[in-house]
Amino acid sequence: MRRLALLAVIAGGALAALAASPASAHEEREVTPPAGSGNVPEYRTEGPTLLVCKTDLVDFTERIAGFEPELLAANQALWEQCQASGFRDLQEAVRNVTQPGTIIKILPGIYLEEPSLAEPSEECANLSAPNAAAGYQLLSYEQQAQCPNNQNLVAIVGLENLQIEGTGASPEDVIIDAQFRKLVAIRADRANGIYLRNFTTQHTTLDGVYVLETDGFVIDTVAGRWNDEYGLRAVASDHGLVTDCEAYGNGFAGIATAALTGPMVATGREVERYAIEIRNCHSHDNLLGYAGSAGNFVWAHENRFVDNTVGVAADSAAPGQTNRPPHHALFERNVIANNNKNYYAFVRDGTCARSSPERGYDTGVVCPAVGVPPGTGVINAGGNDNTWRGNWVYGNTYAGFVLSWVPGFLRGDTGLRAQFDTSHHNRYYGNRLGVDENGNPAPNGMDFWWDGQGVGSCWQTPTDAGAEPLTFPRCGANGLPAGYSTARYIAEPAKVIKLYVCSRYDLASATLPSGCDWFGATGFSRIEVRFAAVEALLLGAVLIAVWWRVLRRSGAGFVGLLMAVAGLVVGVFGTLQEASVLTPIGLGLAGVGWLLLGVKLSQKRRPGLGFLTVAIGIFAATGAIDSWLYMLPFVPVPPSVWRMTLEGFWVLAAAIAALRSRRRRRAAAAAAKPKPTGDALESFTARLAAGGSW
Repeated sequence: MRRLALLAVIAGGALAALAASPASAHEEREVTPPAGSGNVPEYRTEGPTLLVCKTDLVDFTERIAGFEPELLAANQALWEQCQASGFRDLQEAVRNVTQPGTIIKILPGIYLEEPSLAEPSEECANLSAPNAAAGYQLLSYEQQAQCPNNQNLVAIVGLENLQIEGTGASPEDVIIDAQFRKLVAIRADRANGIYLRNFTTQHTTLDGVYVLETDGFVIDTVAGRWNDEYGLRAVASDHGLVTDCEAYGNGFAGIATAALTGPMVATGREVERYAIEIRNCHSHDNLLGYAGSAGNFVWAHENRFVDNTVGVAADSAAPGQTNRPPHHALFERNVIANNNKNYYAFVRDGTCARSSPERGYDTGVVCPAVGVPPGTGVINAGGNDNTWRGNWVYGNTYAGFVLSWVPGFLRGDTGLRAQFDTSHHNRYYGNRLGVDENGNPAPNGMDFWWDGQGVGSCWQTPTDAGAEPLTFPRCGANGLPAGYSTARYIAEPAKVIKLYVCSRYDLASATLPSGCDWFGATGFSRIEVRFAAVEALLLGAVLIAVWWRVLRRSGAGFVGLLMAVAGLVVGVFGTLQEASVLTPIGLGLAGVGWLLLGVKLSQKRRPGLGFLTVAIGIFAATGAIDSWLYMLPFVPVPPSVWRMTLEGFWVLAAAIAALRSRRRRRAAAAAAKPKPTGDALESFTARLAAGGSW
């Protein structure tokens, strides 16, 4: 493990020069998960009730005109009561809650919460707290309680069993609009038992709804839209339910969880319960439909994650405690489809350089907070023990599922074990790939993409769309790995380089990595293709030089040269076409060619160079088998790493051998050259006898 860790850190350090750290998610104070002794609250129809409404009767009448008679009459009665004894702003009603179990009803209208927009008082204007990278303060719980509207349009801090619901026919009838003047529209902080129902939050610079350190919460029939980052988000919370929601137009994710549940227990892949359940939600037209940074013990089912840039992402790719490896999430019976929206054009044309109110979110603009590959159904970047089963995954033009390594140093953890603690024991089985719910063909670009790192994961058989690599450890009938599983601790180098270069995206500076196909690079402009082409050119040039200096009179050596060079060329085209057989064919050709050259070099009294050449050939051939026919078990480092490491030594040794061979030829020619005798005719005759050496 120590040797593997050293190799990982060295590789990571080299790649860090190519890549900036991935953009971090919404930063928060140091949080502590609740004890887990609560429960999911139930919807209540009785209890102490407060009313919130505006005073414009004409506007109210227009908003309720289309309601069903019973709902219309109920709202008219509530209007009369609210005008007499209700509140004009939701935050004012929250401040007047005096006992647990209170219900706050919000009548149809748009709530700008004008009193919450007032400049902070002298005391609240001078809070001492660390700053997030985005510039806002990371306020403690006590500071949030002291100054609830410094960052929040509506803050629910420390209240228990509070229920807030809109009284309209749909969430759009009650709109809580932050006008991009607050980080959060509704914040529930240590608000155990909170129940939020039937309203819309919009236009924040971070989150529409934000639940933090809360044991027991429900977000029911709530819409989160047109926010800089998240629509509906829960962090370090337990006993949560997000149901029948809608989220769209958000720059990071429609729905997000970062559970960090302390008391939860898992035995292998089995869990005693799930901390947060997400069901019957529709998350669309966001950068990510769902984000689960440290999204532990989450159960998502019967949802639609469609028409985003990426449908679902579970990651640990940024520093901070909410980016620990997400684990033990179960996604089943969801529709994860047609996630092909490419919003990076809005970064490229300068739209996202404008202030948030001027970007045009309401007209379909989304400003991507992080860099992700458009056309992807699911990204599992650094997750463990996650299960994906029974989902419809179709029409994603890049890939249905992506699994990749996230070494610990990327999230600020430099411990040896942390470099290898992600991407293990994930399962992908029983999903309906490449067909919609009606059985109509809708293929993914490819069904699976894997960078090759991880232990104990398994996949179902892909459709004709294929996978990268072509072979994976298969899941058996019980959803567990069938046969021998893999134990890879290092990813494929070319794929790692691609991921790191692509991670250099930055919204604030409008940085779009030029070599990344996520942002439009094609053909030989892609970084992984450039890498393969440079490798092929360098090795090809040195191979030709060695053959010319040492083996040019060997027929077998010439055949080996042709096969090795052909393999390098085919390998470049294999990199151009992911999920094709060209890469293993190229490796196979190159492997045979290297072996022939190595044998002939040994026969030419170049034993050291010959041994290196044969070793490269063996690893190239092994790589062809590993990526095409059968992924080798019990191999902690992929054959490509050893092959490329040896290639570096080989280039140096081959260059030295070629130079020495040239010197030897010159010395031999000089020794064979006849010495001048002073007689021109005699000298000419001697040169002819020596074979014309001048």
